[in-house]
Amino acid sequence: MPAPSTSPALPGAVCVLGLGLIGGSLLRALAGTAPVFGWNRSEATVEAARANGHDVSADLAATVRRAADTDAVIVLATPVTTLSGLVAAVAEHAPGNLLTDVVSVKEAVRRIVTAQHPAARFVGGHPMAGTSHSGWSATDPELFRGAMWMVSTGDGTDAADWLRVASIALATGATVVPAADDAHDRAVAAISHLPHLMAAATAVVGAGESGLALRLAAGSFRDGTRVAGTAPALQRAMLEANDAALLNVLSEAIDRLTDVRDDLRDRGSVEILVGDGHRARLAYEAIASGPLQPISGVTVGDHGWQEELRRQAHAGRVWLG
Repeated sequence: MPAPSTSPALPGAVCVLGLGLIGGSLLRALAGTAPVFGWNRSEATVEAARANGHDVSADLAATVRRAADTDAVIVLATPVTTLSGLVAAVAEHAPGNLLTDVVSVKEAVRRIVTAQHPAARFVGGHPMAGTSHSGWSATDPELFRGAMWMVSTGDGTDAADWLRVASIALATGATVVPAADDAHDRAVAAISHLPHLMAAATAVVGAGESGLALRLAAGSFRDGTRVAGTAPALQRAMLEANDAALLNVLSEAIDRLTDVRDDLRDRGSVEILVGDGHRARLAYEAIASGPLQPISGVTVGDHGWQEELRRQAHAGRVWLG
């Protein structure tokens, strides 16, 4: 095991299992930076990736054995509903390899890994990037540049393993945000998963009016419903895997909508929700457009490093390597 270091490093060999939008974009982003190869169950996807010059296969067992031979970090990049078989293959063919993922929920993935591969060296991850499109044709090697990439930082996380997973994110041009799995799932329920449901509701209400409404629809409808264009199976896999956290934020959203409905009916006013929403949007713009504040004063591997990374991340700071 390499000694922990805070110096930027290349991730070494990387094996990507799943070549859809996120996995395929990761494969392309790392090409030329690290030895990278991948697997996909679809022969058509494999052929398309090979035609673009990438080292990929439709043979899962052979790909995972190759990862074992090259000490590659294995990246799980398929929907959460399909992970069990992949993790079982890793447990059988590459039990000592470092394992990470790019799935949008963390506690559900960890439960699968624990069940299928209890001895796994596992450090979860989630790049906050994507589009409403899917498949190899939608992949983009620049997808992660400037994006936030959460890297799981539980109290038992190994320092060298964490740094190697973080190096994958950094190699794509992303910025690392350390977080605990449960905190991540609560956060993405609010800022990613709830918006999917709100987009779906907005799309349904707008489309239910008439062709006139859809003809008049402009920026607010287009932007507010963009993610509703994502394949329904992919949305369901993401949202249902984070059901507990999503139920909490959905309940809060329903309460707020109920209150504004009542205020509009009784007082003809939407002042409270519109005002609160405006202030919240300005708070987001301030952190999103401001300079990145790096995590400082902590050496990965020192006593309590995981807790300190999480503490600073909750204050809006990021890991830059």
